[in-house]
Amino acid sequence: MALTKLITDLIDGSLGTDWQATPKTADFTAVAGEGYFVNTTSTAITVTLPSSPSVGDEVILLDYAANAATNNITITSSNNIEGASDDLVLSTDKVSKTLVYSDATKGWLVANEVAGVAAPLTVDYLVVAGGGGAGYYAGAGGGGGGLRTSYSNSSSLNGHNETALSLSRATNYSVSIGGGGSSNGSSVGTAANYGGDGTNTTFSTITSTGGGGGSGGTGAQNGRSGGSGGGGSRYNSGTAIGGAAVTSPVTQGHSGGGGNTNTSGAGGGAGAAGVDNNNSGGSGLSVNILNTTNASTASVGEVSGSDVYFAGGGGGYSGGTGGIGGGGDATGSASATGGLPNTGGGAGGDNGAQNKSGGSGVVILRYPSEYAITVGSGIIEASGSPFTESTEKVSVFTGGTGIITFAEA
Repeated sequence: MALTKLITDLIDGSLGTDWQATPKTADFTAVAGEGYFVNTTSTAITVTLPSSPSVGDEVILLDYAANAATNNITITSSNNIEGASDDLVLSTDKVSKTLVYSDATKGWLVANEVAGVAAPLTVDYLVVAGGGGAGYYAGAGGGGGGLRTSYSNSSSLNGHNETALSLSRATNYSVSIGGGGSSNGSSVGTAANYGGDGTNTTFSTITSTGGGGGSGGTGAQNGRSGGSGGGGSRYNSGTAIGGAAVTSPVTQGHSGGGGNTNTSGAGGGAGAAGVDNNNSGGSGLSVNILNTTNASTASVGEVSGSDVYFAGGGGGYSGGTGGIGGGGDATGSASATGGLPNTGGGAGGDNGAQNKSGGSGVVILRYPSEYAITVGSGIIEASGSPFTESTEKVSVFTGGTGIITFAEA
């Protein structure tokens, strides 16, 4: 049995190496028997080998971000390396080295380069639900679709930050893109002049909740809750408040604004709440998981300067401006605009006989370039996707429901 196990390990080329799942991003001391993904994207890294090794001890290093030529990986040791006291510097992109301790004379020897070892499949995501529809007859704005992301952004969504997903190859992961809230809200709530709620968007274990529909009329009707809440209506008497934002399992946006006798409330956005008695929609959230050039090519998000915004709230009657991130503008007539497609923006309210639809949602995934995605039937992938940014790929899905799988490229 022992011989069989040894032969199996030799075929695998690993000698039982315990690979560490989290890439190293700063100087560290290696442990015998472990393999490390070394990420020098931000800075050069020094790896110190074990100080009291035994014969046959092994350490494996792999350039995780293919950036060692720019930021070197320096290997240092209190013992010799290849029979000399000098450090070993790795300065070639995608370099990988296996070091095995021999004796006091030669010290650590470079046994071979690792073949066929892919980077960990760590996937950053942006999952945006469909925005809420706006109310009609002095209509309030729809709330922006719920937004969940693991990528660095301009807000922690009321203190909440999410982590990237560690996924597996050859495994099915579900994707479903939510649509905007309907322009026919007759089946929503108890009054026909509500805007419809947006539809949820999902990727794997991540679900974002559709934006709440805005209310309408003059009967002091409250906005509906959702990823971000819809606005409360203008009223002649009583109090109309904005819909609440979803906080379970995580915070996904902000509440809608309430109305008064002159102004219907605006929808909340992923970046800010709709303000009471103010018809300007809550701003969306800047998430640059995709750069502005590629976002424009893919027709997702709303580009402003060097940022890409999602899930803005819709403006409220009369004349409210939609929040940046696809929120629709309101008017005092019947010419309001709906939320922009693939932004999760809420719709703008108007004074006509029909409310406007929210903007559809989107799923954006960012992952190591060593991998490729197979897109199943039923899913719509954006023009130009997947994009290459730095050493990573970015895939953009704009509609439909189906299955995707990852494999080594």
